[in-house]
Amino acid sequence: MKIELIGYAVGNLFKRKMRSGLTVLSILIGIMAIFALVSFGIGIKFYVDELASEAGVDKMFIQPKGAGAPGTDQNFFISKEDIDFVRKINGVDKIVGMYMKPGEIKFKKETKYTFLVGIDPKESDFILESFTVEVIKGRDLKNGELSKVVMGYNYQFQEKISKRAMEVGDKFEINGQIFEIVGFFSEVGNPQDDASIYMTNDAIEKLFPETKDKYGMVMMNAQKGENVDDLAEKVQEKLRKFKGEEEDKETFYVQTFADALETFSTVIDIINNVLVLIALVSLIVASVNIMNTMYTAVIERTKEIGIMKAIGARNSDIMFIFLIESGMLGLVGGILGVVVGYLVASAGGAIAAGAGYSLLQPRFPEVLIAGCILFASMVGSVAGILPAVQASKLSPVEALRTE
Repeated sequence: MKIELIGYAVGNLFKRKMRSGLTVLSILIGIMAIFALVSFGIGIKFYVDELASEAGVDKMFIQPKGAGAPGTDQNFFISKEDIDFVRKINGVDKIVGMYMKPGEIKFKKETKYTFLVGIDPKESDFILESFTVEVIKGRDLKNGELSKVVMGYNYQFQEKISKRAMEVGDKFEINGQIFEIVGFFSEVGNPQDDASIYMTNDAIEKLFPETKDKYGMVMMNAQKGENVDDLAEKVQEKLRKFKGEEEDKETFYVQTFADALETFSTVIDIINNVLVLIALVSLIVASVNIMNTMYTAVIERTKEIGIMKAIGARNSDIMFIFLIESGMLGLVGGILGVVVGYLVASAGGAIAAGAGYSLLQPRFPEVLIAGCILFASMVGSVAGILPAVQASKLSPVEALRTE
């Protein structure tokens, strides 16, 4: 009996193709938006977790406050004396200062501006591990090199940064001095880092004599078995006292790598949740549309309902038919919404990767797919409850009298 009722309900939807199609479209739009947005949120979460795993949970960094982007203001820096002091704190394993300066580059008559990062080649492995990158072409820097650089990932491609792709062995100007490319780093996932240029500390000091021993960022890690959060607080307190600064008025901050990633992830989650809430509005509109469609169906089929009751259909049967119809509208809208959402998210991920934001890649776990389809079906079924109840309560006599 139930199978016959389901077939009857589906047949009614096909009889009103235009109305059913528009109702399905309203569900499709809402589910598409939710599916696409959540897939990006899951993708970013996966990226953050993977980054934390690769970089290690023992990493911390110190940066000056008030400088905006590190290295852009000479008045804000971490000094060599600060680094030497922190190195002596119990629990600190490695600590490496990094120069960060804005620079002007000229290549094939093109002028661009980017960040120059000075590193100590002896600590290159530690720095590359912290940034989760590796040399994918050419070689790394060697100690004492004054005119060699390793380029960020994006310099390998046409129109990414310059019109012509750069290659190992190419020479170009940085602040008027000639440098040779000896290698390229792997992709970080954001345009700024993938457009940075890396050189030795000696080379930075040659380009910017005034910046000697004034670092834009300090990377460090904890000794094995040391609690990273506790160590970060200890470094903050001891360095503040060493610099003679008041609490909450420090000119620097110490942050664990995990905390930095968590902050980034939290901001993304908040943005994503707001967007999902906006998308839910369209689903509310869709549920009202389903309800309106089903009420209209009740009015149009009043006499038909009377006939069904006259030949033995129970109230529960009538209610079941209308719930199946509204649920089917939600189910079909959910399936199509997931399909279209997948296409939209995939296209968005490709566009983001092309723009240099490879970290913005969607992921489509099975629970997301099933959850969106189930949610759409529930929205359809819930929206159809009141019309179904109204249909089931129609009096057979009154229904048959309807013209």
